[in-house]
Amino acid sequence: MITQQQIEATLKAMFEDLTFRQEPEGLYDPLRYMIKIGGKRVRPRLCLTAFSLFKDEFTQEILSPAAALEVFHSFTLIHDDIMDKADVRRGVPTVYKKWDENTAILSGDVMSIESYRLIAKAPAKALPKVLELFSVTAAQVCEGQQYDMDFENLEQVEMEDYIKMVGLKTAVLIACSAKMGALIADAPKQACDLLYDYGYDLGLAFQIADDWLDTYADPDVFGKAIGGDILNNKKTWLLTRAFLKSDEGTRARLLDAMALPTDTPQQKEAKIAEVKRIYEELQVGKDALEEIVRLHTRALNHVSALNLSPERFALLRDYANHLVGRTK
Repeated sequence: MITQQQIEATLKAMFEDLTFRQEPEGLYDPLRYMIKIGGKRVRPRLCLTAFSLFKDEFTQEILSPAAALEVFHSFTLIHDDIMDKADVRRGVPTVYKKWDENTAILSGDVMSIESYRLIAKAPAKALPKVLELFSVTAAQVCEGQQYDMDFENLEQVEMEDYIKMVGLKTAVLIACSAKMGALIADAPKQACDLLYDYGYDLGLAFQIADDWLDTYADPDVFGKAIGGDILNNKKTWLLTRAFLKSDEGTRARLLDAMALPTDTPQQKEAKIAEVKRIYEELQVGKDALEEIVRLHTRALNHVSALNLSPERFALLRDYANHLVGRTK
């Protein structure tokens, strides 16, 4: 059986060994930069974990597709940071700030292409299903990003619409990661589908946790400035829940707070503080934490039907706890 320690060691080696073309440097240096600054490797970690439920050793046929998931995710981050005008990612300057916007766009494009090159190294038997899954997911992620941008022009959104948006933007890629690992391991269809559902619910929990962290986390731990979603009037789970719980007077206060200027550091601090004050009155932060736990429980219920050994089920439980633990 593959252990958690082996998964960790494999992830470390995978990204130490990942290389890109050397020239032109202006195109490929941002790719190396994004991989170097790293992250929690949420998606390749889940792909390897799902594979580990059915196989006893890793081969290159799983390592390259698992790496592709991180490369594709990094591509989306490069472009998201341009759209969100984010200056910091994981505690360092974003690609478009360190270089420029045109470089970020082009480097993001080639990073997307690189992800397909890595996906193509999946075993021949699984490749058609893996490629179809990945291609559908990649399009869905872009659809989710478009919904996210569309929401910027709306005063508020319904919770159903928010869940649809983050399901596409975030959850489907995590679900894809779980199912891809199972497909490459030649797992039964039911197991692949249950792992997809597990990953999808965890993906929703992960995004809600990200929304919560943007408002309540320690910026040194979170890796970027706190309150960015508030300053941009981003339609997060917290804001959506706040509108849902507001009476007429509180809704008016919330809209007034969203309209506050953000030209100076002092104005930014004032806007964040006022919105957080309303959130605390409505207890939407507490609601978010409860929703994260609910989705975490539902995710584990999906995979309880796999009838895994206690040791293998522990891999899925520990992974789920790892995601939820960001809000502890």
